Amino acid sequence: MAAYQRGVGVWVLCCLFLLGSFCSASRISLPSDSNKVSLALYYESLCPFSANFIVNYLPKLFEDDLISVVDLRLVPWGNAKLKGNDTFECQHGPAECLLNTVEACALDAWPKLNDHFPFINCVEALVFERKYLEWESCFEKLGLESKSVTDCYSSGLGKKLDLQYAAETNALEPPHTYVPWVVVDGQPLYEDYENYLSYVCKAYKGAAVPKACSGVTLNLIQDKETNHPVCYKEIPASALSSRTIPTSRMHHMKVSLKFELDGDGSSFGNPGFAGAGVIPKVMGLPVHVVS
Repeated sequence: MAAYQRGVGVWVLCCLFLLGSFCSASRISLPSDSNKVSLALYYESLCPFSANFIVNYLPKLFEDDLISVVDLRLVPWGNAKLKGNDTFECQHGPAECLLNTVEACALDAWPKLNDHFPFINCVEALVFERKYLEWESCFEKLGLESKSVTDCYSSGLGKKLDLQYAAETNALEPPHTYVPWVVVDGQPLYEDYENYLSYVCKAYKGAAVPKACSGVTLNLIQDKETNHPVCYKEIPASALSSRTIPTSRMHHMKVSLKFELDGDGSSFGNPGFAGAGVIPKVMGLPVHVVS
């Protein structure tokens, strides 16, 4: 009985002080794994559109207990490129490599969704606000100890995790061409990724339909162009001049290339210039210059 009371006490403290709705949603009785819909997000930490999706769209999973029918997987690699001898470079420079590894270490240190998602959401919220150099403040905000993440980063484990996520991302079929790259039950949503809830609800085959999947939620877009912005992996010159690319999509290509994270005077977003950016000095962590 005493052990039970202690367990309840720990859970209450978790919900009140650390994770809020994330924790409470994950504690509700879940259906069998065979009924759950797999939802994977392949992303990179400093792509503004990845940050926007994590901050403003993924939290909707925790409304009306939709998370109870979803198996969410986050893969922080994105458009980074392997260079040989287990080295790599990131699309938005060394700062992105650092945060990709930090988030990979968080996933490893806290495997449960209700543990790692609030931290990654917090970091990406700072990216979205162009305050990413303050990412370490998320430990204090969430009441998390930092040692497990910083030790992972500083040791060879962080790089090992990066390479595992690289292998998973590079094995995608069809291959990803931009981020965020959202996959529901093995099927990529392409540029309709912001409408992911509709695809999750359509894919769910369980008997008890979540409240979030009733009525107006099922609004799959068909036979119309979607204009959700992305960070492209590569944009060949021939594609930029092609008449087959809609004007609106060309606009989003330009936006993804010109996006700047100000506050430190460095420019990010050029897929062809992976070494751009100021090396952040946070928590005494040395940034891995791998190119």
